[in-house]
Amino acid sequence: MDTKSEGWARSSNSKNACILFLRLALAASFLSAVADRFGLWGPPGKSSVAWGNFVNFEAYTALLNWFVPHGWIPLLAWVDTALEVLFGISLFLGLATRFTAFASGVLLLLFALAMTFSTGVESALSYSVFTASAGAFLLAFSGPYCCSIDNLLKQKKAA
Repeated sequence: MDTKSEGWARSSNSKNACILFLRLALAASFLSAVADRFGLWGPPGKSSVAWGNFVNFEAYTALLNWFVPHGWIPLLAWVDTALEVLFGISLFLGLATRFTAFASGVLLLLFALAMTFSTGVESALSYSVFTASAGAFLLAFSGPYCCSIDNLLKQKKAA
C-alpha cells in the first residue's frame, strides 16, 4: 500500500464510515430476517424468500435446534425474533451499541453453530453467518460510534 492509501485507510472519517456501514448492515440483516418470517418479502416459495411465514420459521427453528424439547420451539422462535427486532433497532439507532453488538455476535455465533451441527458447515458459511458474527464482535470492540444515540448522549454528558 502506498503512503497516500495508508493515510486514507487510517483516517478517522474512513474508520467512522466503515463502523457506521457495519452497524447499519447488521441492523438491516436482523430486520430483514424478521420481515421474511412475517411474509413482508413475499409468500413462501417466492424467489429469495427463506420462510415467508412464521410457521415455516418455527419449522426451521426446530430443525436447527433438534436437541431442544419440541414444546419449547415456539418460545425459542419468538425469543429469537424479539432479540432480532431489539438488536436491529438498537443497532440502527446506535443505542447501547457496544452491548448490542456483542450480544448480536453471540446470537449469530450460536446460530452459525446450530446450522453447522444440524445441516452442515456449508450452510453457515454460504449464508455468511460466521462472518456476520465476526463483524458484530468487531463492532463491539470498535468505537466511538458516529451518527448514533450513544454519541449524542456522550456529547450531552460532556457538555
